[in-house]
Formats: sequence, structure tokens, C-alpha cells
Amino acid sequence: MNQFIRFSLLPLLFVLLGKPAFAGEGMWLPLFLKSLNEAEMQQMGMKISAEDIYSVNKGSLKDAIVHFGGFCTSEIISPNGLMLTNHHCGYRQIQSHTSLENNYLKNGFWARNYQEELPNPGLTATLIVRIEDVSQQVLKGVKDGMSENERQSAIDKNLTSVKASIAKKAHEEVVIRPFFKGNQYFAFVTVVYRDVRLVGAPPEGIGKFGADTDNWVWPRHSGDFSLFRIYAGKDNLPAEYSEDNVPYQPKHFLPISVDGVEEGDFTLVFGFPGRTNEYLPSHAIEQLVEVVNPARISVRETALNIMDAAMKKDEKVRIQYASKQAGIANYWKKWMGENMGLKSTHALDKKRKFEEKFTEKLASHQQHKERFGHLLTEFERLYKEMAPYAHVNAYHGEVMGRNIETMRNVGLMNRLVNAYENNGEEGFKNFAGRLNGYFQNFFKNYQPSIDQDIFAALMELYMNSVDAQYVPDYVREQLRASGKSYKDMAQKVLANSILTDKDKTMALLQGPAEEAVAKIKEDPAFLFGQAMNKLHDEKVANKMVGIQDQLQQLQRSYMAALMEVFPDKRFYPDANGTMRFTYGNVKSYQPRDAVKYLPMTYLSGVMEKYIEGDYEFDVPDRLRELYASKDYGPYGEDGRMPVCFIGSNHTTGGNSGSPAIDAHGNLIGLNFDRGWEGTMSDINYDPSICRNIMVDIRYVLFIVDKFADAGHLVKEMKLVHPKKKK
Repeated sequence: MNQFIRFSLLPLLFVLLGKPAFAGEGMWLPLFLKSLNEAEMQQMGMKISAEDIYSVNKGSLKDAIVHFGGFCTSEIISPNGLMLTNHHCGYRQIQSHTSLENNYLKNGFWARNYQEELPNPGLTATLIVRIEDVSQQVLKGVKDGMSENERQSAIDKNLTSVKASIAKKAHEEVVIRPFFKGNQYFAFVTVVYRDVRLVGAPPEGIGKFGADTDNWVWPRHSGDFSLFRIYAGKDNLPAEYSEDNVPYQPKHFLPISVDGVEEGDFTLVFGFPGRTNEYLPSHAIEQLVEVVNPARISVRETALNIMDAAMKKDEKVRIQYASKQAGIANYWKKWMGENMGLKSTHALDKKRKFEEKFTEKLASHQQHKERFGHLLTEFERLYKEMAPYAHVNAYHGEVMGRNIETMRNVGLMNRLVNAYENNGEEGFKNFAGRLNGYFQNFFKNYQPSIDQDIFAALMELYMNSVDAQYVPDYVREQLRASGKSYKDMAQKVLANSILTDKDKTMALLQGPAEEAVAKIKEDPAFLFGQAMNKLHDEKVANKMVGIQDQLQQLQRSYMAALMEVFPDKRFYPDANGTMRFTYGNVKSYQPRDAVKYLPMTYLSGVMEKYIEGDYEFDVPDRLRELYASKDYGPYGEDGRMPVCFIGSNHTTGGNSGSPAIDAHGNLIGLNFDRGWEGTMSDINYDPSICRNIMVDIRYVLFIVDKFADAGHLVKEMKLVHPKKKK
């Protein structure tokens, strides 16, 4: 048995033998819940069993957990396929149905019956049937000394045969993902539903209350939720959209507890967390804090200032840019909080002390020293070599790949040119056909003047921030020809480009291939983007590839080394977009001296923040009326209306929309964010400040029932009172 297979078996053994991690830490695979987590979870207050959470033989909690669109989580809350997720997860769909005449972002949307529910082409709902460990099959033939390309080639060949060998039904699909940095592999058998319809969404004054100011912070007062429904064919199996489709009948849906929460209550969060890197060495974290994050933050802050100003001036622009602005702002603020949290918890010092302990352990074990003694030294060398490239790459990625919209489209046009040059007229037509729908949607939400202003500001920032060798001569010439005015350069490059004009772009895609390619190659925006990208590829990206390959191999060996050298430590795999659960408690915290955050917020806090006419803190009249009359129905608590609460669950992006489940398996809340001080949990979970933020399910019910007068939706649900059984 080669070392890769041997290492793949270690995590399970070490968790079984090891000491518990901090309560709340870890994103665990439900496949091993019974052997690894059940006892600890029950000690923390859980009343259900592992079989109730994950089972392949009967309906269980996992059958109510949905991968929403591949980027968020949602949960089924009725026997008729009704799904609950975050407002920000459904934001793009809500926006797509919004117009000045029907402003669902501003006013909300509530379907009164099935016929009024709105279809969303391209939106999927994925359910997990079962999970299998396929490590041995996938890593067959993988040997020591292989290059990264050789290793991946061997794995890719195995993946094809392994995927084909997994038993599944005709309507099921298989996804295989690496774990523990490629030391282990798991297969996920899934069912993907493709008819998902919008059912309800509160107005932004509720669903996005606090907007950017409150984003990533506690205390929070946002009713961040929306409702969708899965539709299926009459056989309850996946089907493309059709008026003849019917609501999906799930194997399990989540009952809803209306008994509320209190400090110390058990919380289970189930979902599809995106990406974490918990086992990075100190050198990687140092580079992130000092090099990469500052560059990203600087670029996004500059772009956001321009975008925000334009959105405040024009309601049409606000609707067009709402989703884009939210996406850019989200990680801008997250990276700031990440840096702050890493520094305030002295994460770098702790990593270094851990590495000192690792080195001491190696020194006391000759075989370990011979096999792993070089790892930290190599990390230090490679990250030092990477630093100048990482700095430029962060700026280039944000400027060219994210925040200047036309420069993003240059990349698509380059692929169109390549399609023609490699496959002629047919290649051009095929790819142009794929681009047609993209550009139709793109120009619905595009303002050339905003893109020009962002272009001018970001190019000035880029050229003043990176070494001169990373600025193409062509770009310098354009700036000189524009009298060294970035604003004039933006006008020259973008205003004269086909790519900023819908009619010209659509005509280009539908025209003769040879003529279209010639026009693209002469386009000023294309020439500018190509110059920037070509130099970046030559001087940065190509250099980084070799270093990254070495780091990837080194990180995989380091992961295996940690699990072998520290047999008393419990390890959990990094998040990779696959189904996980995390457990903790409703819990307050103290982020800094003399400040303590209580675990719950109330509607009174919404009214304290209320500012009439403010796009972040305005409140609908109806909500203020309900507050004034204290008309909370059965959802209030001692004359107050709960809004949000926090817990110690370890979450990340992708967990947006995840259910917060109580000790009895009932829905008590909806995960939507993390506390700002703890956003560094993606690379360093610290139980003192890492908190996830959840909408109290009673606030969701209150908004649906009392605010929106959509009580027919509540009637679909199963409301329970588990605490009254005590």
C-alpha cells in the first residue's frame, strides 16, 4: 500500500483516538457522524441520533438539506417542496424579476398560489442521496515521486472508472471531491432538480436591512430570507421547467420550532460550506495578511465608492447594480474582518508556536524527521519566492478579472477568437451562440459611464501600486497619448469599444466570423485587456504556476504529516462545497475590552437603527405599524419580537441559507453571516470570537404571516413546541 492510501485512512483513526476539538469547531462529513461526533453532540444536548441526521435507509435530516444553485444552502420546510434560503442567496433571482413597474427588491414579492410562483431558468436544487469513501480506488497507482501533473493524470483516469462503477439510478448523478489536501476522496450521489420557482421575498428594508454597514457584524437585525419551491415531474423526479410540473414531495422536511432559543441551546448547522484552509502554515497566513488582502481591499474599496455614489443618484442604476455591488462589497468587508481577527487573536504567533511544537515532535522521532523535517523550511522558501508575484496577482485579478466589467468581457472575446482560430467558422458560431444569452443579460445591468469611472480609478491605483515591470508598454503609451489623464484614457479605451455597446456586440456575435474576429482584434478595449493579460501571464502567472504546484504537493504532505505526528489531535477536512454539518451552542462573546455581545436581537433594535429614506436603514411602514401595536401573533416572546441570534457553529461562504437545527431536529433559525471579528475562521477558528449569525425562525414566520399576509405558506409548515414537552 503506497503512502497516499495509507494516509487516507489516518483521519478516521486519529479522530476516533483523539481528544475533542473545541465545541463548535469543524466542518464534519455526515458519513462518519455516528462514529466520530454523535457522543459529543449528545453530551452538548442533542436529543436525536446519528441515524436521524444522516441515513441512506430512511428519510433523515440530510434529505431536507438542499444545495441551492451550487452556491448557497437551503432547506425543505413543507411536504410540498417549499424551500427556505437567504434573501441574499435568492437576490439574483429576485432582481431578475424586478423592474421599475414591479420592484420586488424594494417592495417584496409573495405568490398567493402555485400559479403565481416565478420560474428561474438555470437555478438548481441538489439533494444528496448518499456519500461513499472512494479513496483507495481513486488513488490507485499514485506513487511517491510523481510530479503534480503525473499524479493528477493518474487520478483523473481513475476518477472516470470510479465514477462509472458507482451504483446509481438513471436520474442520479455522481460527484467526487478530494479531502485532506488530496489524501482522501469521497463520492456524492446526488439528485438535481432544475425547476425551482420563487415563492416569496421580503422587501430589502427587511431582507437586506443594514446592508453594507451591518454586513459581517453583530448585533444584526436583518430578516435575510426568501422562499422558493422545487417542482418535479408527476413521478416526483427531476424534470425541465414545465407548467405541468408539480411541487416536489420530499423524503423529509424540517418541522419548525416556535419555542425560541436561549443561551446554551444546542445548534446544528447543516449545509454546503464553500472553501476553507485551516491547515495553512504561518508563512501562508503572513502573506495573506500583509500582501494579498490589503491589495484586494484597496481595489474593491475604490470600485465600491464609485458604484455606491452612482446607485444613490438613480433608482434604475440601483436596481441594475444591486446584485453586483452586494457581491463586491461582501468579500471586501470580509477580508477586512479576516485581517482584524487574525491580528486580534494573535493567530500568526499561535501558528508559529504550533509549528515549533511540530518541529520538536519531529526531532524526537527519527523517521518522522527524515520524512517531514524539510516541510516548514520549504514553505518559508516558496512563500518568500511567491510574495512579489502574489502582490501583483492580487491587484491584477481584482482590476482585470473582477471590478472592470469590460475587461472581464475581454477574456470572453479572447476565447471567441481562439474558437475561430482553432475550429474555424463552426467554432466561432458555437461559442458565439453561448455568449449571446450572456451578453443579453449583461447589458440589462450595465452602465458604460460607471465602468469608465471605475476603469480610470483602478488603472491609476494599479499603476501606482505595482512595480513598473508589470505595466505593459502599450498601457503606458495609451496613458501618454491621453495626456497622462486616467479619465481620458478610460474614455479613449472604453467609449470607442464595441464591447460597451449592446447593439454592436450583438451584431458582432451574429456576423461573419472572419469579419467579427478582425473587428475584435482591432477593438481598443480588447487590445488594452490583451496587453495587460499577456504581460501578466508571462511575468506573473507562469511563474506562479510552478511555485503553486510545489506548494500544493508540500501542503498535501504537511497535512498527512500533521495527522501522523499528532495522533492525539482531531482533524476535520477543509470545506470544499460538499455537504457538512457543524455543531455548537447559542453563545454570547466579548470581541474586545469592556464589550460583550448578547446572543439575541429584537425588533426594537431595528427601530433604533431606523432612518427614514436611508437605503440601508429605512423600514417599511407596515413593519413599523406592527411594532407600534406589538402585533406579533404567536411568534413574539414576552412582548418582544426576536430577530436574530448567534452561535458557535463553524461556518463559511456556502453556509448561507443553512438551517439552524435544535436538539430535537427542528428548524430554529437560518444561517446567513458571521461576526466580523471571526471571519478569519476560514483559516483559523478561534472559539473566543468566531460566531455564526442566524435569523430567528420566529421572525421569518412573523414576516410571512403578519407582515406579508401570506399565512397560506405558514399553513404548509409543521409548527412544533419541543420545549413544552419538558
